[in-house]
Amino acid sequence: MARMEKVSFVGEMAAKLGLDEKYVIPYGRDKAKVDVAALAEKKAQGKLILVSALTPTPAGEGKTTVSIGLAQGLQAIGKKVCLALREPSMGPVFGRKGGATGGGASSIVPGVSINLGFTGDFSAISQANNLLAAVIDNALFYHTTRLDPTKVTWKRVMDMNDRALRSITIGLNRNGVPREDGFNITPASEIMACLCLCSGVEDLRNRIDNIVVGFTADDEAVYAREFGVTDSLLAILLEAVNPNLVRSLEGVPAFVHGGPFANIAHGCNSVLATRMALACGDYAVTEAGFAFDLGAEKFLDIKCRQSGLAPDAIVIVATIRALKMHGGVNKKELDPANPEAVRRGLANLGAHIQSAKLYKRPVTVAINLFEALDTEEEIAEVKAYCAEQGVGCAVANVFGKGGEGSKELAAIVAESIENYAAEPFRCLYELDIPVKERMETIAKKVYGADAVVLTKPALKKLALMEKNGLTNLPVCMAKTQNSLSDDATLVGRPTGFTITVRDFEIANGAGFLVALTGEILRMPALPKEPAAKDIRVTADGTITGMKG
Repeated sequence: MARMEKVSFVGEMAAKLGLDEKYVIPYGRDKAKVDVAALAEKKAQGKLILVSALTPTPAGEGKTTVSIGLAQGLQAIGKKVCLALREPSMGPVFGRKGGATGGGASSIVPGVSINLGFTGDFSAISQANNLLAAVIDNALFYHTTRLDPTKVTWKRVMDMNDRALRSITIGLNRNGVPREDGFNITPASEIMACLCLCSGVEDLRNRIDNIVVGFTADDEAVYAREFGVTDSLLAILLEAVNPNLVRSLEGVPAFVHGGPFANIAHGCNSVLATRMALACGDYAVTEAGFAFDLGAEKFLDIKCRQSGLAPDAIVIVATIRALKMHGGVNKKELDPANPEAVRRGLANLGAHIQSAKLYKRPVTVAINLFEALDTEEEIAEVKAYCAEQGVGCAVANVFGKGGEGSKELAAIVAESIENYAAEPFRCLYELDIPVKERMETIAKKVYGADAVVLTKPALKKLALMEKNGLTNLPVCMAKTQNSLSDDATLVGRPTGFTITVRDFEIANGAGFLVALTGEILRMPALPKEPAAKDIRVTADGTITGMKG
């Protein structure tokens, strides 16, 4: 894990960003928050680069590492650049995936701090979420709400993977109103989505007011504003609204703020952090969770629709090893050169390239290099395929060489922006079509599905949403990240499949409708051997063994 050298961080970053120091709020020697009031003086000017990837595999793709490396590469070729990234959740840190601060020479620092609570944003989001939950159950106990106890939809959250808390019973032994309940992980909280999509404190207030927490016995929606605690939630969240500022190993400023997952939520860092990066740099590099079918589609159809943001270029990250896995090679057999398997796996990359082209922006493929393993012949397969698809392609040795190793990628992306006559941005679908058609548009055009099927419970829930006028919203598809389909076992580019929607959840304050597909769950579980077992703390307080 990269560690931060001792520097005058606040003064250095304020000068680099052109910010008055009064807006930079220190959190120790190596991180800060930036007051959103700075945006009133610095309007967005930069070009926005969205980094996505092919479908994840156990071999790893390194999307965040490439995002950081690309930003460092842009700096290396003389561009003024900022990063806008998500904050890591401690669920994956201690679970299966590890942290999310990049790797090798393309890391943001201080990595351990960022992965372990950072400036307290996730804690604030959890506490605000759970205060609302506590007030709801208190109102049920005192019979001061029209909410039906059997129709409460608002769940408690914690920032940890814990399968035992997915379904629980609360209020036993005369301690409240007994009812079934459960926990989500903090990145799935609607408070997280509200904070990440808001334009400021007043917008956040309106979003919290409009959260639907459940329904009456007559199936009328009940809103958070009815409980009179919106300002208390805002008080908890007030500091969390301000984006966090750190930097990469090569000194690229990085706004790291918000952290919804893309498989169960909308998967993007905050609008405020993205705007701050655009205001402070000629280029802003951001990433969206998992592959293009999840994070990038939601970035474009939810975040951009709500905020007015739009990317100027799209980068799709691939590795030779991931392509081999999509080509049918077992993880244990990835080391030997296998151009034929790479060729087969390119179908998955092709699906994401085609999806990216739907949004009318220049597309570049970044081959994240495994220096000791990837062969020229395998790389040539990818470059030839990208040429056939009419998209740029560059090898990026971001892990080993940082900015120096990604100068070619940076130059290609910058040139693609400069030479592209940008068309007005358009989302994939409009909101004046039925909900099922919105989902079918995503499923057919992005996933490659034949159709979308709704189960009886999903149809019933959709009718409930329609009755309450809650469906004039974009759709956030909750789907496995491991496949273009809703079946995690189907790698490559599956065909002849349908997407099954088994339920809906409403995120009215955040401004989207969540469609639950397959077996996706909003509280992950720990694996048999969690990453938590690998972490060690030395006598001098050094933390080792943390992935990412």
